[in-house]
Amino acid sequence: MKIVIDAFGGDNAPKEIIEGVLLGAQKHADVDFVLCGDKQKIESILNSRDGGKFTIVDAPEIITNDDMPTEAIRNKENSSLVKAFDILKNDEDAIAMVSAGSTGAILTGAIMKIGRIKGISRPALAPILPTKLPNKDVLLIDSGANVDCKPINLQHFALMGSAYYSILYGKEDPKVGLLSNGTEEHKGNELTKEAYPLLKQAPVNFIGNVEAREYMSGSVDVMVAEGFAGNVLLKASEGAVLAVLSLLKRSIKSHLSSKIGALFMSKTFKELKGRIDVLGKHGGSPFLGCKKLVMKNHGSSNRNNIASSIDQAILLHQNKLIEKIGKALEVASGSNA
Repeated sequence: MKIVIDAFGGDNAPKEIIEGVLLGAQKHADVDFVLCGDKQKIESILNSRDGGKFTIVDAPEIITNDDMPTEAIRNKENSSLVKAFDILKNDEDAIAMVSAGSTGAILTGAIMKIGRIKGISRPALAPILPTKLPNKDVLLIDSGANVDCKPINLQHFALMGSAYYSILYGKEDPKVGLLSNGTEEHKGNELTKEAYPLLKQAPVNFIGNVEAREYMSGSVDVMVAEGFAGNVLLKASEGAVLAVLSLLKRSIKSHLSSKIGALFMSKTFKELKGRIDVLGKHGGSPFLGCKKLVMKNHGSSNRNNIASSIDQAILLHQNKLIEKIGKALEVASGSNA
């Protein structure tokens, strides 16, 4: 079993990427890791350290966020990302690829090089976010890969998101909601109105429309959205969390009594930080709908995020995520006929 690593994708590449792989290798001794990137630089970081099985594939080029995704995938054949995709596609033992590189290039490469599961109209990104309930997270699908969608796309998002969530959290029948501007069935734009009956027919636990303010309430496990609205919701949530934390920090510093109180609440603040750092727990997000696992990590990922992404890829492979999506799609296709 092999996992392919784009060692030069991300803001902290290659050092943090490779250190993350080393952490993953310590935990998964039966996995071979294929590192794609500048061979000399990779070797200098590995420095003959034990603790894993490594193969280095020399790839001197790098795809950056400034590159046009389609042109980069076609023309930068010696880049770390394209080399990683080629190995994932052609090596039967390769179960997944992990990259913190350009989102556009990863999505483009996944479609062009790996291809979609038969019947899936469009693959999607599905990040995990915290809710106000302890030990309860919510999955948002799609978060930006598809800004213009058709109703059938949203049904497929529901199928993929439900299968992914059930594996990640061991919940057999996760609650699936559709992002809308009201909870009533007739609310929403033309897309959500047409998608609503398709989600009702799908082999998922569809609970109806859910408003944006409720998606982190803990009442829903999987929130389905077209990519434009999903990305706006995601970015707005991130901005709101950062603003609240900034205000809290400023308020604490403004009074001596607050500073003293903060000392007694240090454990609470640490727990809060851990609760909202879902990235640390799950590392990245799979590009759901592809024939093989493509793990997209945040560009600022550190070694712990990369190690978590490796853990997640192995978990999804062992629990046959791709096969599970395929079976759900067959059932849905029958109900749509």
